[in-house]
Amino acid sequence: MTHEVTNQPPPLSGANAWRGDPLLVQLCEDFSAEVRKDLDAVGRFALSAEAQDLARLANSEAPRLRTHDRYGHRLDQVEYHPAYHALMRRSVANGLHASIWENGQAETGQRHQVRGVRFFMTAGLECGHLCPITMTSASLAALMASPKLFREWAPRVTTRKYDQSHRPPVEKAGLTLGMGMTEKQGGTDVRANTTKAEPVGKGFYRITGHKWFMSAPMCDAFMVLAQAPEGLSCFLVPRLLGGGEGNGFRFQRLKDKLGNRSNASSEVEFVNAIGELVGEPGGGVRTIMDMVTMTRLDCALASAGIMRAAVSEAVHHTRHRAVFGEKLVERPLMIRVLADLALDVAAATALSFRLARAFDEAAEDRGAAAFARAMTPVVKYWVCKICPSIVYEAMECLGGNGYVEEAPLARHYREAPINAIWEGSGNVMALDLLRVIQQAPSLLEAVLDGIAADLGPSGPGTTEVLRAAIGVARSDEGAGRILAEQLALAAAAAELRRLGAGHIADAFVETRLAGQWRSTYGMLDARHDARMIVDTLYPEPI
Repeated sequence: MTHEVTNQPPPLSGANAWRGDPLLVQLCEDFSAEVRKDLDAVGRFALSAEAQDLARLANSEAPRLRTHDRYGHRLDQVEYHPAYHALMRRSVANGLHASIWENGQAETGQRHQVRGVRFFMTAGLECGHLCPITMTSASLAALMASPKLFREWAPRVTTRKYDQSHRPPVEKAGLTLGMGMTEKQGGTDVRANTTKAEPVGKGFYRITGHKWFMSAPMCDAFMVLAQAPEGLSCFLVPRLLGGGEGNGFRFQRLKDKLGNRSNASSEVEFVNAIGELVGEPGGGVRTIMDMVTMTRLDCALASAGIMRAAVSEAVHHTRHRAVFGEKLVERPLMIRVLADLALDVAAATALSFRLARAFDEAAEDRGAAAFARAMTPVVKYWVCKICPSIVYEAMECLGGNGYVEEAPLARHYREAPINAIWEGSGNVMALDLLRVIQQAPSLLEAVLDGIAADLGPSGPGTTEVLRAAIGVARSDEGAGRILAEQLALAAAAAELRRLGAGHIADAFVETRLAGQWRSTYGMLDARHDARMIVDTLYPEPI
């Protein structure tokens, strides 16, 4: 009798991450029937018991570095649990690593958005393995600076086949790509890199140096920044050479990270590694920035996916857990916390997909191009920044049950900070926004015009405040964060309005754009129907 289990929620597995998210379904309304059928399958898998167990195992059984074999020969290999490879195999088969580069796909014209939905749901399942997935997709953007290299590598990357074997790239069924930029003395300041690249002829260089962070060390090749005679340049450096021998990679250790456990991040030395120049000599930063921009979109999508998964756990728990004779979800304090969380998750989701849509439309629409350039750092800043606090609050809804490792919230909480740090911390994003103000102020004007149009009656007043904030930031670098957050909140509110989110958009506008200062969740007042917000955005599974 002492082991009878009562008053505990059933497992959340068995639902559908796509069908169970009305906002996500609405964002997919214009997709083809074929694409929506595929998203339905991804949604079923993401919340299946099988997938949840793979996510657990990939993180509890961490990757291990083997520098040498039993005889003393260098190996420089990382061993992963089979669960990690299973997740990679599924994500590659779903095209998360390269679908935006494929020809003849049903989602032509919506590639970033369609991939974004798949990526969003997968991030809610397990985010660590998405690091090499993101880098592979984004690396192809950098490779376009060298059409010859793109023609050689892209067909082998876009096969939708995951090949974990330790073989030369030419012998593999599918390839993944990583990057090595960060050095211990420079960090974000990549121009301070000391890794050297010596030309050996025909666009090839010998690379020697030390990278402080190089994620996904078992990728087949890496985009590496190094100092050539002409200055900092970008190189494609394969891990293995054509004969199967190592290409001068000496892995020193794997980083013992707070989270992101399933993904190995390494410290590596290059000893006369052969690399091929990508882009122009001395143009390394310019070449790599196209890649960085795409990874920032993925940071936002992944953070939004993590937040959605975390709040789903909280809502599910409170609908089944009884306290003092009532379900937790019926208690006024709890439902207002959940509704407050739901508003930010909905806004972060809408804003992230607004950016994905801008990426899709940038080539044909000047307004979309302006949004993509000006708002990428803004969206990345705000969506990634709010993730840790939202996951924590969702964890608190479960109490002690949310704090133990058996609950996925512990994994989500460890994962939550990484996207705000990776590919540019908050200050780096604010500085990027300030560069837009100084170098291309017309881009922000175009963004403000779009925000005003989508917000409706509150648009003129909001954009007046934003223009004042822009004016302050022009002369005060320290105001960059204030401007980034104000822009993000206004753009998120505008997108909710454009989507016809009704009372949900109203509640977000009133509490975020015109509300009192707040530092925790649960601050909605009785004017807003908290239960309606939660039930609309998190309907009970059928």
